[in-house]
Amino acid sequence: MNDPKWTPPFWVMPFRARRIWPILGVLASLLILGGAAGVIVATGLRPARVPVLTPRTVSVDVDGFLAWALLDRRTGTISGSANYATATSTTASMIKIWIAADHLRLAEADGHPPSRQRLDELTTMIRDSDNEAADDVYQLDGGNDVVNRMISTCGLTDTTVVDGRWGQTQITARDAVRLGLCVADGRAAGHAWTPWILTQMRKVRGEGRFGIIDALPSRVADTTAIKNGWTVVDADGEWHVACLGVQDRWILAVLTRYDASRSLGYGAGVCADVTRQLLGES
Repeated sequence: MNDPKWTPPFWVMPFRARRIWPILGVLASLLILGGAAGVIVATGLRPARVPVLTPRTVSVDVDGFLAWALLDRRTGTISGSANYATATSTTASMIKIWIAADHLRLAEADGHPPSRQRLDELTTMIRDSDNEAADDVYQLDGGNDVVNRMISTCGLTDTTVVDGRWGQTQITARDAVRLGLCVADGRAAGHAWTPWILTQMRKVRGEGRFGIIDALPSRVADTTAIKNGWTVVDADGEWHVACLGVQDRWILAVLTRYDASRSLGYGAGVCADVTRQLLGES
């Protein structure tokens, strides 16, 4: 056939002509991925660095008491304020993560998984800092024995039980980060329930969502497991505020006390200020 308009079929086209079709196909795919405008962007930028907390000199002006401790999860090293291993303060609701974790570990060991109702109770205990839920589980699991198990299981050396009062437990900043590690590494709740506990801590909401996470970039704050404690103690007329934050590479605890005439926001700001001064990039 000698028709000049005739085009040979694909399979008899010269090799050089055949090579263009795969190239055109790749270009078409890139244009589709580039969006409606067909723009292909190659930035060459490195991924954003993840902010971490590192030991530094902290200078926070507090009209009252302050202690803090930072645990490096890669090395196990604990650093902090000069009084981080000697000065105690009140755990308040921070201890609720232990009350919940302890219950789940005991239930698993007994072969009696918690009911849906019990899990709902533990959820509101952590996310909403529900005191009635904490009282219920604390009494159910032995009262003072709950806190004594925390001390022995987590290797706490500076913590004191207050008879019948979980929220008045006295703890140092050093022991507070040890508690955070105990929850994070599975000793507190057992490996089966540890992810569940940490998830509830990341979903803390309402009045209890403050402090350490306020100083972190949102992408880091969203993945930080927290549990704060806050109460006004009539005996000394002061706010007792405890902040705990758990991340993959670090655990931070901040304890502060100040006159009750100030607001909770003052203590939340102290926790954030300490965090901000420890913040670096790596």
